[in-house]
Amino acid sequence: MSLRIIATGGTFDKHYDELTGKLGFAESHLPAVLARTRMTVPVELEQLPPLDSLDMQDADRARVLASCQAAPEQAIVIVHGTDTMPETAALLGGAALGKSIVLTGAMIPYEIANSDALFNLGCASAAAQILPPGVYVAMNGQIFTWDNVTKNRAAGVFQPL
Repeated sequence: MSLRIIATGGTFDKHYDELTGKLGFAESHLPAVLARTRMTVPVELEQLPPLDSLDMQDADRARVLASCQAAPEQAIVIVHGTDTMPETAALLGGAALGKSIVLTGAMIPYEIANSDALFNLGCASAAAQILPPGVYVAMNGQIFTWDNVTKNRAAGVFQPL
């Protein structure tokens, strides 16, 4: 089995600018992240233009859907911003692609201490390989179906509806 990882940006892939004190996008962390994981399953990394998920529009979600449709892999992980992850999951879930697609992200950017990025990516990568076809969200050590997940902004976690 091989695994496709589609990077869309989100907090996971943001960089901290020490001069401005702001988070933004530069080169993706994912090539280094994948090397650090030491995964032995073949991985194809596809990088879409990085966006904060609050900036994602219907056309951006359609691009994610098209990438999933075109992917020869049956196991797909999508690194996505957490704020609108359920909306993208719903679009993909409604498309019923017959693949195991798992969305994940991070509440703290990968490059910042105590980030949840690496853990969430590992959880999502394993889940995509073992779950039956469908669309899921992997966050906080839990797996949710696309139609039963929400982000609890007050608690900073994902939970069932």
